This record gives sequence, structure tokens and C-alpha cells, in this order.
Amino acid sequence: MTTAQVGVVIVGAGPAGLVLGNLLLDRGIDCVILERRDRLAVEGRARAGFLAPHSVRILTGNGLADGLLARGRTHTTCLFRSDRGEFTLDYGKLGPGEPHTVYPQQELVRDLIAEYLRRGGHLRFGAEAEEITDGRVRLRGGTDVTGRYVAGCDGHRGIGRATLTAHGTRTARRDHGVSWLAVLAAAPPSLPATGYALHERGFAGHMARTASATRYYLQCPPGTDPADWSEDRIWTELATRMRTAEFGPLREGAVLEKARVDLRSDVLESLGTGRLWLAGDAAGLISPSAAKGANLAILQAESLAHALEGALARGDEAPLARYTGACLPRIWHAHEFSHWMSTLLHGPDGDDDTARYGRALQYARLESLRTLRSHQDFFAENYTGI
Repeated sequence: MTTAQVGVVIVGAGPAGLVLGNLLLDRGIDCVILERRDRLAVEGRARAGFLAPHSVRILTGNGLADGLLARGRTHTTCLFRSDRGEFTLDYGKLGPGEPHTVYPQQELVRDLIAEYLRRGGHLRFGAEAEEITDGRVRLRGGTDVTGRYVAGCDGHRGIGRATLTAHGTRTARRDHGVSWLAVLAAAPPSLPATGYALHERGFAGHMARTASATRYYLQCPPGTDPADWSEDRIWTELATRMRTAEFGPLREGAVLEKARVDLRSDVLESLGTGRLWLAGDAAGLISPSAAKGANLAILQAESLAHALEGALARGDEAPLARYTGACLPRIWHAHEFSHWMSTLLHGPDGDDDTARYGRALQYARLESLRTLRSHQDFFAENYTGI
């Protein structure tokens, strides 16, 4: 069975697909979003929460920011701890002087779904795409959905990317060799904003989310099973790496979620061709070291909406032809800073000459960030920029 053709079939109801769908509807372009999971799973999945100023401007300028403006929290500082002490960077007063807006991604997704449906958009949950061929999306069960264009916004394991790479698009990738135990705790933040702790046992991170929930990260060996980490073990290890004996206790609470995150990055050499175009993690996966993933997704969704509007409303495909060239420099800029952050936060293992040299460089970077205004301005511009 085949449904009627629409302007754009969007595969995936994450930030990229939902922002794209809302922007297309606002431009009078009909579209349908296909999402393999059910609505409860989509709206409940806890992910990132740091929105860069550029993302906030896009969302605000397109009527998609009511929730984050009402409930988001502005952060302008981050804190670093190590065996050499603690210091805070007020990046809101450095570089371009811009803040982050902290708004849990699941809340943003709920807002975007509600607005998309309010604008009359069609969103099909439980619709798993199995094949994309020349504008036709084949769903599990045999239903086809066709569009003049398909937007693959279904992540780095989705059918959008698989289809593009199967036709020869190459990928540049890196495995950073680092894994994190990601923990969501029902506990108020223990620090004003974000805390990064460097420790001989590995990195630990504190990311404030809401008044009653905090995200923590613990560097762990690749292949770690989260089930091996009890609540007591998590809080004990966080206390050790966050140096609570020196700087004060953490505010503990029940562990709501725990999962292993393997730090990997990749970028496709082209973000689309013909009738298939990608945005978000489908176009490139970035490590979470600098919280750039959702922000890149929003940036690409805005750019792709503009390009598709040109093709569908004016018959001008030139913006689509420029889409990859417009996005890739900013994608690689974000990857460069994310890689820089990863080298700052994760020192090499071992006690041989090479490992000791690497750890000494790590602490030299940290000292430069503490003492040199030029390094602080660099950090602020890249930390909030996209």
C-alpha cells in the first residue's frame, strides 16, 4: 500500500526532525514525520540539555521556544577540579559573553511535538523505516510513504545514513577510546552549573539539569556493564573524583538511569544527494565532551528547511546543492573543539614515558585555561558557539 505523496518525508522525531518539520510547516510545505518508537519513549528519553545561544535564537525566532524561555535556566559558569585545586570560569563574561540555556532535551522534544501537531503536522509513531528508494520510504509491514524529498533525521544507526553510505558516501571517523557511565540522579545540583573533575581514576562530570535532577558522568573502561555499578558504588566514586573531602559533599538521590556512553565521532563527506538529505546525528555523530550534538542538529535543521523551501516553493535546487558546503565547516569546527575538550578531560592510562608526557600536557592545558585570558576567551567562544 502506498500513501499520497507529500513534500518531505522526515524519518526520525528527534530534535533535528522535529525542528525541521515545524520550520517546513511554517513555510507552507507539507510533510510527515515517521518515528519508529512510541510517543511515550520519544518524550521520555533523557538526553542532553545544553542549548547554545544560536540554537535559542533559531527556536525563538520560529516560535518554538515558549517552554525553554519559561523553564530553561541560564548558565554562564563552569568549574574545574583536580589535585591542584579548583577554579571557576565565568564564560558569560569572556569571549563573546554569551550563556548556555539548560533545558532537558526530553522537555524540548515534548514542546516540539506539541507545536508540530498544533500546526497541523502529521506524525506517525511506531512507523519503522526499512528502506529509502528515490523518495519512497518503505515501512515495516509493507506500507510506503512517498515524498518529493526525504530527510533522514533518524540518528547514526538509521536508514537515512545507511542508504547514503550504501551509495558511496564516505565517512571520516574516530573512536576516542574513552567511555563514560552516564547517570541521571533524582538529586538537586551540587554545583551552580557544570563541573569537570580530573582525577587519576578518570574523569567525572556534574551537569545541572533541573532543580531536582542532575546528570553525572564517570569515565569507565570500554565495555563496562552499567549493571555492575550499584548506587553506593556510583556515589562513592563520584565523591572520590569530585574530591568532596576537600570541596564539600554532593547532594545525593536515587539513580534514575545509568548507561554507558562510548565517545565516538564521525562526519559524512556529503550530507545528501538527489532526493535524500540528512540532518542531526544521521549526518555526523559527535562525542558529548562539549555538548554540541543537539545544537548541530538544530543548526542543520534550519539550513535544510531553507534549502527544501527553495526547491519545493520556488523550484530552485541551488540551496540544496549548497547545503553540505554550508554545514560542514561548522560541523568540523564543533568537532575540533569537542576533540580539544576530550583531550583536556581524559588523560592517558599507564605509567610509561608516553603516558606521563600526555598527562603533563593535560595539566598544562588546564593551567593555561586557569591563568591565560587568551585561552579563556578561546574557551568561551567555542564552548557556547556552534
